[in-house]
Amino acid sequence: MQSKKILIVDDEAAVRDMLRVALEMADYRVIEAENVQEAHALVIDEKPDLILLDWMLPDVSGVELARRLKRDELTAALPIIMLTAKGEEDHKVKGLETGADDYITKPFSPRELVARLKAVLRRAGPTEPEEPLTAGGLVLDPISHRVTINGQAVDMGPTEFRLLTFFLSHQERAYTRTQLLDHVWGGNVYVEERTVDVHIRRLRKALALDGHDRYIQTVRGTGYRFSVQTAEKV
Repeated sequence: MQSKKILIVDDEAAVRDMLRVALEMADYRVIEAENVQEAHALVIDEKPDLILLDWMLPDVSGVELARRLKRDELTAALPIIMLTAKGEEDHKVKGLETGADDYITKPFSPRELVARLKAVLRRAGPTEPEEPLTAGGLVLDPISHRVTINGQAVDMGPTEFRLLTFFLSHQERAYTRTQLLDHVWGGNVYVEERTVDVHIRRLRKALALDGHDRYIQTVRGTGYRFSVQTAEKV
C-alpha cells in the first residue's frame, strides 16, 4: 500500500526540516509549503492525506486556511492538525472550532507527533476512490482507468476522465466553472473558464451511448451538475 502524503505548512525552514525527517522515518511522504497561498495550491494539486498546519503564518494565519478548507465541501474532510507555540486553552479551543482535527503545542516529540498523526488518519479513513464509480449503466474503474457503458468500452481523453471521476464522486450537486477548474485542472493551472465548456462538450460526446450524456446537465447561472435522478425525470 502506498504511504500517506502529509503536507507541512510552516514558514520556518528549520521546523519543516525537523518535521519532514520525523515523518519520512515513519514512512510518510512529505510535501511542504511556507505560506497559505502555496499550501492551498498543493491541497488542490497534490491532494494530501493530512495537513500539519502552523498557527502563525505570514500574511494569512493557519487558522484562516483551516477555516477556508473546512468551508469548502471538496476539502472539508481533509484532516488538519494545528501546530503552535501557544499553549493557552482559548487558543486551543479556537483552533478546534475552525474544524481542526487535533492540536499540538510546540515543543513536542517526534514520537508524539507521529502517534497523534496516525490516530487522526485512522479516524479519517480512505479519501481516494478505489472501487468502481457507477451511475446507471455507466461504470468508471479508477484502478484500471477504464470507462464502460452497459459493458461497452468508452474512449475519452485524460481530462474528460478526470472530469467524469469528479462528477461521479460528487453526484447531484451543482458546481461552478471555477470550482471545476480548481478540482479537476488544479490550483496552479491558469486556463479560462470556457475551457470547462469545451471539455464538457467532449465528455458529453463520449457518453452519448444509450443517452448517458443527459446525466451532465447545465445549471443556468451556476455551472454544471451530474445527476441520474433529474435525468430520469425528464
